[in-house]
Amino acid sequence: MKDIARRAGVSESAVSFALNDRPGVSEVTRDRVRRVAEQLGWRPSTAARALSGEGAATVGLVLARPAATLGVDSFFLQLISGVQEVLAQRQLGLLFQVVEDVAAECAAYRRWWAEHRVDGVLVVDPRRDDPRPGLLDELGLPAVLVGGVPDPDRPARPGFATVWVDDAGAMATVVDHLYALGHRRIVHIAGLEGLAHTERRVRTLRAEAERRGLSEVRSVPTDYSDAEGAAVTRRVLSAQSPPTALVYDNDVMAVAGVAAAASLGFAVPQDVSVVSWEDSALCRMVHPWLTALSRDAVSFGRAAARELVALLDGAGGGTVQVPLPRLIERESVRRSPLPEADSRSAGTPGG
Repeated sequence: MKDIARRAGVSESAVSFALNDRPGVSEVTRDRVRRVAEQLGWRPSTAARALSGEGAATVGLVLARPAATLGVDSFFLQLISGVQEVLAQRQLGLLFQVVEDVAAECAAYRRWWAEHRVDGVLVVDPRRDDPRPGLLDELGLPAVLVGGVPDPDRPARPGFATVWVDDAGAMATVVDHLYALGHRRIVHIAGLEGLAHTERRVRTLRAEAERRGLSEVRSVPTDYSDAEGAAVTRRVLSAQSPPTALVYDNDVMAVAGVAAAASLGFAVPQDVSVVSWEDSALCRMVHPWLTALSRDAVSFGRAAARELVALLDGAGGGTVQVPLPRLIERESVRRSPLPEADSRSAGTPGG
């Protein structure tokens, strides 16, 4: 500030007023100070801003998932890309941390709040009986719940917003497609238990199966990794009545599943059809190319970041629904290989 004041020929207090958009200086002085500051490469100190109550110019994101699964998860990489795109426009930083569980995530929020490290947070992977919204309310940290479902019985909370996608509708789309092709033995190789979106997909699959009288339809949880995706694939295909269709909760497990099926002598799609919940380049790097649900994860991230920026600007909490994922049909799905009689018996409870 002294350097800027000396070069601009004004007082240090005038520099402070000009750079912090406060009244007390003329527009001519404000412009001169800003030009000098730009020439000197001045940037605001986030530590000083936090101490003065002006905010940290940073938002936080904590991921409570196995760290080994993160590097190959295309959805989160794209989500963060969309988040960063919006934050960069506002010159906001992103503080990112991976932890073991929700308890460690809550501890990170408390620490960040006490140290004035972040102005708000993006909360991912909503859970059953989730303690995080209540904690963030208590701390007074603005937050956006990414992937939550709005509760019509709960009034909107100031400083809290939700960005969500209709997982139930997406699963119904997949089941409709497979059912129309004669598939009656369907296994959903799901993600982590306890996550709200995993439970929505599992419930929808069960409801769709019951509505159609399908007895050989089920979900099997995993940790999202290629290793567990392959292991579960081998297990379900080794059963006495193996499924004719497999639905994977991410692209990595789907690709691993194709290889695991081949190791057991199952050809895709002649013997078993494969659907990936996430579409990515991986789905087009395996033979055959994988039928997949396509959603714009980058736009999802942008929407979440825009909602958080709006909260930081003083807007009230809201709810934003992103478009329903679209099923991209490729070569990994075809009609069920079971004879029509076997398909009918598989659709009869106890058959």
